[in-house]
Amino acid sequence: MERKLTTQDLKNWRMIDQFLEVLTPVVAKAQTHPTFADPRRTLQYAPYLSLFLFGLFNPVVQSMRALCAISELDKVRRATGCSQVSLGSFSETQAVFDPDLLKQVFERLVDQMPMSGTADARLKHLDLLVQDGSLWRALPRMAWAEYGVGPTGQAKGVRLHLRFNVLKDCPSDALLTVGHGSEALALREMLLPGQTSVGDRHYGHDYGLFKQIDQTGAFFVFRISEHAVVNVEQELPLSDAEKKAGVLRHAWVHLGATEKLRSIRLRLIEVDARGQRLLLVTNHSLDTVSAELVSLIYRRRWSIELFFRWIKCILGTRHFFAESSQGVAIQMYLALIAALMLQMLTGARPNKRSIELLQFYLLGWASAEEAVRLIIKHSAKAKPAPRY
Repeated sequence: MERKLTTQDLKNWRMIDQFLEVLTPVVAKAQTHPTFADPRRTLQYAPYLSLFLFGLFNPVVQSMRALCAISELDKVRRATGCSQVSLGSFSETQAVFDPDLLKQVFERLVDQMPMSGTADARLKHLDLLVQDGSLWRALPRMAWAEYGVGPTGQAKGVRLHLRFNVLKDCPSDALLTVGHGSEALALREMLLPGQTSVGDRHYGHDYGLFKQIDQTGAFFVFRISEHAVVNVEQELPLSDAEKKAGVLRHAWVHLGATEKLRSIRLRLIEVDARGQRLLLVTNHSLDTVSAELVSLIYRRRWSIELFFRWIKCILGTRHFFAESSQGVAIQMYLALIAALMLQMLTGARPNKRSIELLQFYLLGWASAEEAVRLIIKHSAKAKPAPRY
């Protein structure tokens, strides 16, 4: 059962204070830029990040100029601890604050995340992480960004590479690159031993990646192209449960048209997904993951697509408050931190109505009792069914 939000939870929710509680020990151990020790500096890292985070929860704030404008409000100053912030100060702080410190805050929050109440018990023995990337449109003057967004691919963009923990139902690692950043290269950088990476055909054509993951002591479940050259070593029998789950074929194989291109030894699982034929490969042993579970694991890949949609359309991260690569990284990590804090508060990822009600509460337009009652009401609506 998922935990339900209570009125007391909401009354005790100190968004910025809780963020600073995790940030402070991280920064205390780090070597920050010397400018933060200068007594002449008026904008310190904590008020700067608090104002940034506060802006992410305000639907009216859609630009750096608007973010600086709200720093003139007494309520915002009391909440964030900042004085009036100028455009120049806000922009300059991006260059002297290391986004890696926020990554450490994000990782600490991930460690605190409990197991999802809807996690499938059959998968709990796996460290299951879906890998994918998504593009954000950048402003034309963001010269550091590369092309790759839009129907023709001619708009500038940045790419967020994400690893999504299936059992916790939350992001667990992130990497920001330019629009043309390689998906396979990002996975290589983010890979850790013991994890099972789940990915679509972006990863299924790189047979060298298969070998590297295997040598790292990690695992994968990837979809491959239906045109891949498959060299069958041994066909494996299917159980009734596997047939019922839509598994059409199970075999030990090597991929590749020539010896030079040949992949490591893999298990191939062919699945019927609502009339669509999917070819999945894994380096998991038969004892660890059955063909039926391989099919189930790949279905969970859809969770990362739902998260990207949520963070763009519901949390609302379509507008960049900053234009430098460091500033964009700061905003992305703060958005991921906000997502974790919201999930910790409500027990699930809030939908659009729930986000609006939390905003009304923070703005003082709704009482805690009203917000909780309506959040529970709107959270009870049916969730989208998992799909391939």
